[in-house]
Parts: sequence; C-alpha cells; structure tokens
Amino acid sequence: MLSSASNRVLTFTLQFSSSLKFSPKTHIDYRPRSLHSSIMSSASRSSPREALLDDSGCGGPITLEEWQRWGCISPVPAMVNAVIQDLKLLENNIDAHMVFGGNGGKLQGDFKIQEDKKHRAKYETLADSDKKFQFYSSRQIACRLLGSRGYLCQKCWLPMEDCMCSKVKPSSLWHGIKFWVYMHPKDFLRQNNTGKLLWQVFGVQAATLCLYGISEDEEIMWNAFKDAGKAKVWCLYPNHNNAPKTVQDAFSHQTSADMECAYSLTNKDRPLNFVLIDGTWSNSAAMFRRVKEQAKLAWGEEDIPCISLATGASAMHKLRPQPSWDRTCTAAAAISVLAELQLLPECSTHGLDKQAEAVEDALIVLLEVLTTRRLRMGRSITRKVRHSRDIC
Repeated sequence: MLSSASNRVLTFTLQFSSSLKFSPKTHIDYRPRSLHSSIMSSASRSSPREALLDDSGCGGPITLEEWQRWGCISPVPAMVNAVIQDLKLLENNIDAHMVFGGNGGKLQGDFKIQEDKKHRAKYETLADSDKKFQFYSSRQIACRLLGSRGYLCQKCWLPMEDCMCSKVKPSSLWHGIKFWVYMHPKDFLRQNNTGKLLWQVFGVQAATLCLYGISEDEEIMWNAFKDAGKAKVWCLYPNHNNAPKTVQDAFSHQTSADMECAYSLTNKDRPLNFVLIDGTWSNSAAMFRRVKEQAKLAWGEEDIPCISLATGASAMHKLRPQPSWDRTCTAAAAISVLAELQLLPECSTHGLDKQAEAVEDALIVLLEVLTTRRLRMGRSITRKVRHSRDIC
C-alpha cells in the first residue's frame, strides 16, 4: 500500500493499550523477470493459472475466476483485457518477450520502450478525459496482472515462497459495518499493501476492493452508496474544507437526531459504509475528488461526511516513516475505527475489539513475512526517517 517514495492517505492511529498496538510494514522490490522466467523459477510451486500462458510468452485474457482470485468482486474490466490483447499483439509483432520487474511489476527492457511509444500514441487519440483516465488505470492493472502470474499468491499478493495465507485467521465483521478499500492502481498487487488484509480477514463482501479508474469496480461502489444514502457513507480522510467528525461525534447517541438516525444499524441490508482511500498522499487528493464528484451526482452536494480518528505514534514508523507521527497504513486505520466504535456503549456488544485484533494479527504476520524476506535478500529492515520536523 505504501510506496517507498511517498506516504499513505489513511494516516490516523489510535493510542491503544499494549495488547493492541499497530505494526509497521515495509516495501519489497523483486528482480526483473519475464513471464517465462517467472514460471520457471516457480516450477516447484506451480498453480493452475500458469495454463493461461501461451507460447508467445504473453498471458491470455483475464478470466472471471482469475480476476476474482486477486480479491475483486466486479466483472472482468473490458478495458483491462483490451490492454492485454494490445500487449500480446505488440509482443508478436516485434518478436520480443515482455519483461517485468521493479515496483509493481513494471515493464522493463526493449519491450517497454516500444510499448511506451504505442500506449502514449493511443492515449493521445482518446478525446474524452474520462476515457484517458480509464485507459491509464487499466494499463496499470493489466501490467501488474501479467507480471504477477505464476509469481505472486493471488490471495496475499506475496511471492509464493513467502505466502502468508495459512497464518491469517479469518474473522466475521459485524453486519452493521462494511469497508470499501478504494485503491489506486499503483497499489494493486503491491506486496506490502495492507488494505488487502481486510478482505483476507473479513471476506470480500464485508471488505470490498474498488480500483480507482476501473469503471466496473466503481459502479458497484457508487450504486451501493446511492442505495445506502448519504447518512450511511463515511470517508476516512482528512478533509480540510470541512472539519471531519470524530467517531464519538458521528455515532454517539449524544449527538443530534439526524446522527441517531444515521446510526440505525438494525437493518442488516443498510450497514455503515466506511471508505478507506488506499493510495499515496500524492494520489489521494484526486481519489477523494472523485468520491466527492460521485457524491454530488448521487445526493446533489459534493461534501461527503469524513471521520477523523484519534491520533498517536504507530509502530509502522519503524519500517516506513511517514511525514508525521499521526499517519499510518490502511489496515491500521481500519483497526482504529473499529476500536473507537467499540468504546461507544451502542457498539460495545458487537465484538469490534476482537475484530480489530484479528486485523492487527494479520498486520503483524505481514510485517514478519516482509521483514524475513528483506533479511533473506540482504536488505535493510529500517527506513530513513523523513520530515523529522513533524516528529514530536
């Protein structure tokens, strides 16, 4: 979720007792590889999806089964498969294999140079700005999917030799809450992403992935918000235009009658929807603007209710320093909101503290796996502290 050069948007933590402290995460790079070499290096841990590779070295189209194995619930994005088809044609035409490597499985080598020219030319032919945006997002997703086939576990997004799935204990999220992980394409399939832990723990229906710029994903989320109504949608984002409410302000019965109505969680079909914007700080502003645009279309006004969580230093800073001590990762933000809701008398009987602990346990597992991997690869497990002026 976090990139090494930038920091996360959901940057709020809660001062927990020693039994509920946040854990940090780190960033892992991996060696450049082609689709052929990826499969060869993973021969001892083959998976059925390798059959999707053909003799040209390029993957075939994404099937619904494969798409949903990565954590998605939407239909296969048509534009993603269109991009994959274009990549396959280019690979055949120039007689060169695609090579992936670096952060997020980026294209590399001579093929990248040729593909870069082609995709830029296509981008210029798209007159509609929304089409350009969708093409950008689809290309990011397509390259990550192709570069990860046969290399990453489809559930935990880690290299297969480091798969943590057997160590993650699933938990049921209270029916009155639903998380939406609104993820930037550059964070999709990142090994150190923590947003993925939410659906690993709670399942894809309770914690749903929505990819920024993928119309099939966004349509599902927008429609859910329309059905729920504005009073049931909250964004965990520091909206500086309007003062965000605390959990106490938003959901305590000591608030206004309107807020009491918003907190009527007896209807299982109308849970509170919490949007966690999963992107770097440099990308988050555009993502939040898109949420506000949809809010205006749905409810006639741009302002979407935002929640500010109690702040405090997170252990995440050990491996991934943030711009200031009040910022942390997506999973830790989810832990915060669950823990703060648990403190309200209205929510104290729903076991939200146990659900928060389940996410925290998964976060610790991810940290341990990433730390072990870095040590095995001879890499540092500490990060240079940045923006020390913000550290108190």
